[in-house]
Amino acid sequence: MYDNLIAGVPTDLWIGGAWRPSSDGSRFDVIDPATEAVITSVASGTVEDAEAAVEAAAAAGAEWAAKKPRERGEILRKAFELFTKESERFAKLITLENGKALPDSRGEVAYAAEFFRWFAEEGVRNLGQLYHAPSSGARIMVQHRPAGVACLVTPWNYPAAMATRKIAPALAAGCTVVLKPASETPLTMLALMPLLAEAGVPPGVVNVVPSRRSGAVVSAMLHDMRVRVVSFTGSTEVGVKLLREAADNVVRPAMELGGNAPFLVFEDADIDAAVDGAMIAKMRNQGEACTAANRFYVHEAVHDAFVDKLTARMAALKMGNGLDESVALGPLVNADTRDKVQELVDDAVAKGAKVTVGGRRPDGKGFFYPATVLTHIADDAKLLREEIFGPVAAIKTFRAEQEAIDAANATEYGLAAYLYTKDLSRGLRVSEKLDFGMIGLNRGLMSDPAAPFGGMKQSGLGREGAHEGLMEFLETQYVSVNW
Repeated sequence: MYDNLIAGVPTDLWIGGAWRPSSDGSRFDVIDPATEAVITSVASGTVEDAEAAVEAAAAAGAEWAAKKPRERGEILRKAFELFTKESERFAKLITLENGKALPDSRGEVAYAAEFFRWFAEEGVRNLGQLYHAPSSGARIMVQHRPAGVACLVTPWNYPAAMATRKIAPALAAGCTVVLKPASETPLTMLALMPLLAEAGVPPGVVNVVPSRRSGAVVSAMLHDMRVRVVSFTGSTEVGVKLLREAADNVVRPAMELGGNAPFLVFEDADIDAAVDGAMIAKMRNQGEACTAANRFYVHEAVHDAFVDKLTARMAALKMGNGLDESVALGPLVNADTRDKVQELVDDAVAKGAKVTVGGRRPDGKGFFYPATVLTHIADDAKLLREEIFGPVAAIKTFRAEQEAIDAANATEYGLAAYLYTKDLSRGLRVSEKLDFGMIGLNRGLMSDPAAPFGGMKQSGLGREGAHEGLMEFLETQYVSVNW
């Protein structure tokens, strides 16, 4: 039933510019979240396969690093063009394995492609410095060199964008990579590899090792001295484990971890604009995003108007198979994710929350959960502390500005926050007091390849995108010289 959608999509490991089965022949199934049917099976990499991929990346490293920055940039630019040309095919593939509605998938493909274009241009800006040492009089010459082989570990919620956001800067910096995609969504990256080869990426520069043995496979790479960078996007819990393992060989970490984004609506906000922003910040990717608005704090003077408008917008979303052009809300990625959302809603309701729309998973096949709005949330409700990762908006009220700031900051996470106000002074003042790496001020969408994406506190280390994303894959070297 899926032949027309996965025609030509490879399902083996991509190592050293060639397709190969796993070393022990094992495979795992990829499931359609909308129907729970098996789409296809994919080779499940072993520790031996991971070692082979690192070997291939290391063997290709010197030649790739020696290429002129413009040469690497032209290859990335070609990758952008080829990927963009195939955008509709990739959008449908993302929807098939992830579940998100086609408009979301199309947006992801466009976003993912932009990382190739951005770093095609940014890679030529690997600028150093030359200056006089104040005391000794020696010249201080500073340059940035490729760090080496990079281990990239990506999540299932954005199977294209989270990978290109790592692959593009790594290649622009002159690094070679081994990518371990999420087991739920391996097909998108496997489908991309022929395009990268066509764009001119040499064998071994990019390797892809899907695996159901993620812990062992990634650990093997982190304990290979040739691996010098680990870039991970995923939960804080897993990120902490990888940081511990990276410490064994002092592997440089770049971590984009969990979030618990507050969404503040002040009494002077444009309510219609705030609701528009809330629909993006909350419902993009069915709420399965680390930047998704998790906790809504709405001033009591505008609470009822905001709730009424948001409830109406959420109720109007058509839920169904994301491949249906009329659908706006697809299934969640798997049963565990759906069941956790229901558990968080049930906990909030048991503690007094009121449901204005949604709140109960439907019967039948597929990992669906309806758009849901909750009010009157108790302070001890789990969904105020835990990442919901689903289409649920939890709304509380506040009276004073500082009260809203304190509530927003009352989390160990610090990735993204949103606020709506017509007062620019207030907007900037509050932004400076929010302990989050990214702020959407009167905007529900903040992701941009030209912006430094990343968080504070337990939401991660380092930045992706912008010039900072390039620097994650470069080592600074200083030469002291007299002449």
